[in-house]
Amino acid sequence: MHLLIYSILLLGGLGLIGALVLYVTARKFHVEEDPRIDAIASLLPGANCGGCGLKGCRDFATQCVACGNLSGIHCPVSGPETLARIASILGVDAQAQERQIAVLKCNGSCQARPQQYVYDGALSCSVMDAVAVGTRACAFGCLGCGDCTTVCKFGAIAIDESTMLPVVDSEKCTACGACVSECPRHLLEIRPAGRRDRRVWVACSNRERGAIARKVCSAACIGCGKCARTCPFSAITVTDNLAYIDPALCKTCGKCLGVCPTGAIQATFTMPKVESKPADVFQTI
Repeated sequence: MHLLIYSILLLGGLGLIGALVLYVTARKFHVEEDPRIDAIASLLPGANCGGCGLKGCRDFATQCVACGNLSGIHCPVSGPETLARIASILGVDAQAQERQIAVLKCNGSCQARPQQYVYDGALSCSVMDAVAVGTRACAFGCLGCGDCTTVCKFGAIAIDESTMLPVVDSEKCTACGACVSECPRHLLEIRPAGRRDRRVWVACSNRERGAIARKVCSAACIGCGKCARTCPFSAITVTDNLAYIDPALCKTCGKCLGVCPTGAIQATFTMPKVESKPADVFQTI
């Protein structure tokens, strides 16, 4: 009986000493945290998507306070109102941020890229890309397994069953970049949403020569350069048989759309058809 009491007292004493040591250590090494971090973190969506380039929303709030401003720091998920409130907490002026959106650099639908092979394995783009070319002949095109849809925390990407290509919902996309990092073939790119939601891009990633690219996909860019020669703003360059439109230079005039022979250039708007003028009936013969 006495042994039991002594054991209890010994364990209790050790626990009390341990608690006292922890208390003294915590008090000695305690670091005061700026209350603005909690204030900013409470305004953030808490998605921890990593679109800002940091580990998560808490890290974003800490970085904002450490820098004292929003220069070079941007949360793509938060809207302008939230960023304005964060700027108010920091005591700085809110900087207008251009809205970004993800676009798919592939237009190889089921019609443009008919199925050539049978794949019997895990339905994952990363796995399929590692072990095979996919079910279609193009080694650069979308594999259609939907890895990008799985990682999107905002439900902004879905696979179109008719084309087997991912479709980005411009209303839901926050340009967090999760889909960009996940795609093993780097077919998604973050680009400016554009004024009035107007944007133009090359929906192809095939760098093979024109004849080879066209053989595996009827919608492939063949590197002919017609778009580059037509662009009045020098926004289009052709490198390694593939055209690229620089969003910083593009004015979305749409002239490149009409000259692309394969329809590899995509846009969120359509160009009006120019009707041909009727022949002059009074023209002298």
